[in-house]
This record gives sequence, C-alpha cells and structure tokens, in this order.
Amino acid sequence: MENVSSYPQTVTQDIAQQQNRVLRNTYALLALSVAPTVAGALIGVQLNFSFFAGSPFIAFMLFMGVAFAFMWGIERTKDSGIGVALLLGFTFFMGLMLSRILQVALGFSNGGTLIAMAAGGTGAIFVSLATVASTTKRDFSNLGKFLFAGVILLLVAIVANIFFQIPALSLAISAIAVVIFSAYILYDINRIVQGGEDNYISATLAVYLDIYNVFVSLLQLLMALTGDRD
Repeated sequence: MENVSSYPQTVTQDIAQQQNRVLRNTYALLALSVAPTVAGALIGVQLNFSFFAGSPFIAFMLFMGVAFAFMWGIERTKDSGIGVALLLGFTFFMGLMLSRILQVALGFSNGGTLIAMAAGGTGAIFVSLATVASTTKRDFSNLGKFLFAGVILLLVAIVANIFFQIPALSLAISAIAVVIFSAYILYDINRIVQGGEDNYISATLAVYLDIYNVFVSLLQLLMALTGDRD
C-alpha cells in the first residue's frame, strides 16, 4: 500500500515546480520583449515620431486607449501563441512611444549618459527587488490595493499637470512613479513565487510595465536634475 503521507509533499513539490516554470518563462519572455521595444524606440527616434504633439491631452488619452486595447487583447489570448504575438506587438508600440522622451533626452549634451544611467538604475532596481521577491518567504499580496490606489492618484496628477504644467509637480510625479512601480516589481514577482499568478504571459505584461515606467520616470528625473543643454 502506498504511503499516503507522501501525497502532500508531492503536491507541494509540483506546485513549486509550476511556480518556478512560470517565473522562468516570464523572465525569458521579458528578455525577448526587449528586442521589439528597442526596435520601436530606434524607429521612432529615426523618424522623429510624435504622437499628437500639438495636443498633449488627446495624445495621452489616445495612448491610454491603444495601450488598454492591447492589454485587453493580451489577457483574452494569454493561453495561446496569439497572446505572445500581441505582447510583442505591444512592446513594439511602447518602444515607439518611448522614442519621444529619448528624443528629448538626446537633445541634452549628456543625453546618452542620462539614458544609460536610467537604464542602469532600472536594471539595478529590478535585479535587487526581483531577488528579494523570489527568495523571501514573505507574502507581499497585501500591497496590491495600496499600489493600485497609488497608480490611480498618479494618473489623476498626470492629467492635471498636462493642463497646469507645474515643474515641481512633474518632478514629484516622476519620483512617486519610481517608488510605486519599483514596489510593483516586488509585488508582481512575489505574486508569481507565491502562486498568485500562473500565466507567464500575464506575468510578463505586468513586470514589463513596471520596468518600463521605472525607466521612463528615472529618465525624467535625471533630465530635470542633471540635464545639460550646453
């Protein structure tokens, strides 16, 4: 007769293997998503791409509409190869949108350095927090509601500043965004490890957006504080 006491241990091992598989696939797809992002950014810079530059509010709303349409499609097809294709298409679109801030950064004499510093800082934040999230036994799921509320307030502040154009508010938005999306990296990676996310396409989308927003916000801070136009 089989030892029934071994069943819980076997189930636990299976769950752990599944979680590790999701995490590995997430990291692999995340690495793959860098290529279309870079391609979109390079094409946008070369073409001097601008998304409704004459109307920042319309540009922001249109961007949000396209982004949410992509995210809706990715979630609807996350269990198939179409989900991967949509995700890579989305990352190309985000790279294209990234080109605008890169064009602004390259207008500084130290623009290349600023971009490299933002990329390096983002990488350091991701590696540090992902390591903590994947090795700790602590469950950070209680952060979810607070972070979501923070993002909503951040979006309201961004829309308000489109009209008011207050430099101090822009700095505050960028600084808060770095904190919120860094915390989201911790939350999203930990959610995979804890078994709260079992689909690597959905997981990749979440972590990609975290990294993207940290990079953009860091670059905005660096341009505002250390940008040199001479």
